[in-house]
Amino acid sequence: MADEENAYSFTTKATRTIKLSNLGADGFPMRRGGYLAEVNLAYESWGKLSADADNAVLIFTGLSPSAHAASSEEDLSPGWWEYMIGPGKAIDTNRFFVVCMNSLGGCYGSTGPRSINPETSEPYGSDFPTLTVEDITSAGHELMRELGVECLHTVVGSSMGGMAALAYTIMFPQNVKYLISISAAAQALPLTIAIRSLQREIIRSDPAWNDGHYKSGEEPVKGMALARKLGLISYRAADEWNSKFDRSKIPRERRTGKLFEHEFEIENYLEYNAQKFIYSFDPNSYQYLSRCMDLFDIAEHGGTIDAGMSKIDVKSALVIGVTTDILFPSSQQKEIADCLQRTGIRVEYVEIDSVNGHDAFLVDDEHFSPVVADFLADTN
Repeated sequence: MADEENAYSFTTKATRTIKLSNLGADGFPMRRGGYLAEVNLAYESWGKLSADADNAVLIFTGLSPSAHAASSEEDLSPGWWEYMIGPGKAIDTNRFFVVCMNSLGGCYGSTGPRSINPETSEPYGSDFPTLTVEDITSAGHELMRELGVECLHTVVGSSMGGMAALAYTIMFPQNVKYLISISAAAQALPLTIAIRSLQREIIRSDPAWNDGHYKSGEEPVKGMALARKLGLISYRAADEWNSKFDRSKIPRERRTGKLFEHEFEIENYLEYNAQKFIYSFDPNSYQYLSRCMDLFDIAEHGGTIDAGMSKIDVKSALVIGVTTDILFPSSQQKEIADCLQRTGIRVEYVEIDSVNGHDAFLVDDEHFSPVVADFLADTN
């Protein structure tokens, strides 16, 4: 089992930032309208690009993480996917040139709502254009072109990143050979839309929200804390909560005696992790990234999910689901795998029985590493 503290260390900013140089006169067009006059993308890389530029692996992240997926000479601190990336590991940096990007719309160095709009000299705030998963994917494609890569060896993504990876294979079918999709979805389910919608509403209900134009140091942190707690509950599985906390209570000497104070260790855990998160993640970025997952629908790329998937032309794909995932259930992973198989693509579908729920890919080294390693070992 990977160290949970490392897996949830999302806040380390990337060691590198690049300004996209291939934008036209109209800047970076957004799928649902509007544009960005300029785009900066924060990223990190490991390994060396081959002479033929044919060994590049692009990793798209979930909603929360920065580009710091693993340690490096530039930043020795462990990354959120430390167990997966590195020399001799599943994504072997002795073989691959691995790139992880902070999503467009994020707040760890890439252009997002907290960035300065060059046309107004003020932060975008809620004036940032509507963000889609496809916008994140397009930004990733442009980043790799800036780095001298026209065709990816493999595109990898989990959760929101899995959506972006799927979108990459649909939007740029001639520019990627292999796909690894982990706990993703062809389209959001009503339950996940409901949970994320409530999280966003909780943030907006904080008086400090100020219609998304809050000042630095005056962010809606109370709303963010509650939204994060709701998210944490949905990211893990009930059996894990039961085994980790049961009904354990906070020792009396650590309590204040105030009415309705936290009494159970699970409450303390949620509070601790929420407080770690809220002062490092921009509330507007949370809104935009959360919403883009709800908007994602592969059917928009052809009229039906099957039609959208038919545009994918990878040599083979690995699709991984987790039995205890309630946000992106294994049935959705099976749907992705079945759709790909119907197009004639060779697909390996793996359903992992992990107690860790949706976030299993972050911490369950024992189950995930061998599956990814075996798949990549069979690629060329």
